[in-house]
Amino acid sequence: MREEYGKMDKVEMSIWECCELLNDVVDDSDPDLDEPQIEHLLQTAEAIRKDYPDEDWLHLTGLIHDLGKVLLHPSFGGLPQWAVVGDTFPLGCAFDEANVHHKYFKENPDYDNPAYNTKCGIYSEGCGLDNALISWGHDDYMYLVAKENRTTLPSAALFVIRYHSFYPLHRAGAYTHLMNEEDKENLKWLHIFNKYDLYSKSKVRIDVEKVKPYYLSLIEKYFPEKLRW
Repeated sequence: MREEYGKMDKVEMSIWECCELLNDVVDDSDPDLDEPQIEHLLQTAEAIRKDYPDEDWLHLTGLIHDLGKVLLHPSFGGLPQWAVVGDTFPLGCAFDEANVHHKYFKENPDYDNPAYNTKCGIYSEGCGLDNALISWGHDDYMYLVAKENRTTLPSAALFVIRYHSFYPLHRAGAYTHLMNEEDKENLKWLHIFNKYDLYSKSKVRIDVEKVKPYYLSLIEKYFPEKLRW
């Protein structure tokens, strides 16, 4: 998947165009299905903006964190839900019991592979999450898009985008032995961000046209006009 989608040869479009494209996508794992995706993105971003007015990079991160879900869209190959949304976890080391539906991991051949089923597996303690292979999904795709298109967002923003579905880490504290010092600093921001993502969306409808100019100015600040996807 990383090889296929890392080519960035699907389409050229702006961040805002991708936000609008996401309105055609339904995420079956999202508890808030009664509003368009763009409203979820803006609700997350606006809630963060209210509490952290000076961290404009975090506002933009709230807006774009789920844009990788365009992988569900037919124009991106229409990947199945299980391959795009849901919790992520590392491969190449023992599956932690904090992973959702942990009992089913016993069916995975890696479970009994001595190279992969120890605490660190193929990694070393403190190696950094950058050096760990995490299961594919919308997080890693949007991270790749942002990085390959040379965003100027800080590393904490890229960390939030890349690991916001890594619930075993940020909800249960699993796999922390793989983290390096930069990861530990960035995790603080992910904990802050997570309060504004799932289950915390206000029922206040967002006036998209009213807030759009502000977010367009942030997109212009941190991204090129058109991105390769």
